[in-house]
Amino acid sequence: MDLFEDDGPEAGDNAREFTVSEISGAVKKTIEGEFGHVRVRGEVGRVTVARTGHMYFDLKDDRSVLASVSWKGQVSKLSHRPEEGMEVIATGRMTTFGSQSRYQLNVEEVVPAGAGALMAMLEKRRQALAAEGLFDEGRKRPIPYLPEVIGVVTSPTGAVIRDILHRLRDRFPREVLVWPVAVQGKSSAAEVAAAIRGFNAMSAGGALPRPDLLIVARGGGSIEDLWGFNEEIVVRAAAESAIPLISAVGHETDTTLIDHASDRRAPTPTAAAEMAVPVRAELRATLAQFGARLEQCSRAGLDRRGERLRDLSRALPRAEALLMGPAQRLDALDTRLPGALRAAIARKRIELSNHPLRPGLVTRAVERGRDRLNAASARLPGAHRAGLAQKRLLLQGLRLGPSALRRAVEQERRTLGQIAARLRPDLVQRPLDKRRDRLVALARLLDTLSYKSTLARGYAVVRGDGAVVTDVAAAQAAATLEIEFRDGRMQVGQGGKPKRAAKPAPPPEQGTLL
Repeated sequence: MDLFEDDGPEAGDNAREFTVSEISGAVKKTIEGEFGHVRVRGEVGRVTVARTGHMYFDLKDDRSVLASVSWKGQVSKLSHRPEEGMEVIATGRMTTFGSQSRYQLNVEEVVPAGAGALMAMLEKRRQALAAEGLFDEGRKRPIPYLPEVIGVVTSPTGAVIRDILHRLRDRFPREVLVWPVAVQGKSSAAEVAAAIRGFNAMSAGGALPRPDLLIVARGGGSIEDLWGFNEEIVVRAAAESAIPLISAVGHETDTTLIDHASDRRAPTPTAAAEMAVPVRAELRATLAQFGARLEQCSRAGLDRRGERLRDLSRALPRAEALLMGPAQRLDALDTRLPGALRAAIARKRIELSNHPLRPGLVTRAVERGRDRLNAASARLPGAHRAGLAQKRLLLQGLRLGPSALRRAVEQERRTLGQIAARLRPDLVQRPLDKRRDRLVALARLLDTLSYKSTLARGYAVVRGDGAVVTDVAAAQAAATLEIEFRDGRMQVGQGGKPKRAAKPAPPPEQGTLL
């Protein structure tokens, strides 16, 4: 755009004056008109991500620097995130930033500048993730021998899922959960990472069973096609997975960063299915072989033990031979037993006749004791009389005669009279009067509260079958009724005459007063 006409006034004349905004707008219009869509190749310099999500970075070569910016909505759509030192081809449009009198490239797409740049970026990312320990062998988990449920992260329309399902069906059919994802393109990395984390977030008792093993699979392709499995978000999701994970991305010669973070790497998706489950026919053959060997070993063991038992039984003597000697000794002892008993009795009789406690000695000791008892009985009356006389003399010597007792009684009588004189009758009578008045008041209250006084006013208590009746239904259900009046009770329904109670009946727990 020409801001000044060639035939305009010369310097010093009345030239047109432009505002700063007009100049800035004219420059912006010129730059955006000339460079509406450009592709720029250069090395990524300083990279800054603002809190708003906008990304600012520089594109430079050996002589110049071009400021670049990708807005928040554009950053999420970039197939490759620019990194410092990376050689890229940026696609976008030139624009200006009038507030700072600068021009910049609004980047809409970034791709590495050739396979060499991709490999260099891949190696740099691999070293950074390895330094964090995401690829360590110590953190890898063993693959379950026979998983019940297998989760597969792959495209639902490709040949990969069909190969996996076909191989699992041939080897050992298992339940398979497929999480459909895009296996290439801008959204591939985010979808694969979300699928891995989604399988791990499933609960064991949920509507869908939680997988015991995960397989992330994709067919072969170029490094650009497989780039989504080199993204940091996918590598971190595979490393964080609590479920053992097998990566089967590309062919055997293809290697991605998820292969280093997974627990096992399979050269192909079909090989991943073979790693996941054993061959059921081989397992059956092995089990049959083990069963045959077990049966053969058991039979051989029983045969050896039976042969050993027969050898030991031949070395044992016969039962008749074992009992023959004891039976003979028993017969001999039975023959000797009567004579031995008689000899023992005679020997004990002789020993008893020579013992110090033989009957004759005991009899003489008893007779001597009887003589001493008779002599003591003869002396007992005289000794008793002598003792009484001695106690009488001793009692007379003490001061306990009748006169002394009379003096003591007189003294106690005088003391009791003095105490009675000190007691005032009014002091004793006043508490008695108070207690008598209280007793009379309580008696009146008891008479007032008693149901007997209510009966005296014309009411009655009705009982049916021994229980108090309070309503018509209970009265109709009772076989007999008894009505208590002030002066007695009367049976209703039996024709009896009123009966007077010999003593007051106990108050009813809950009665009806008629």
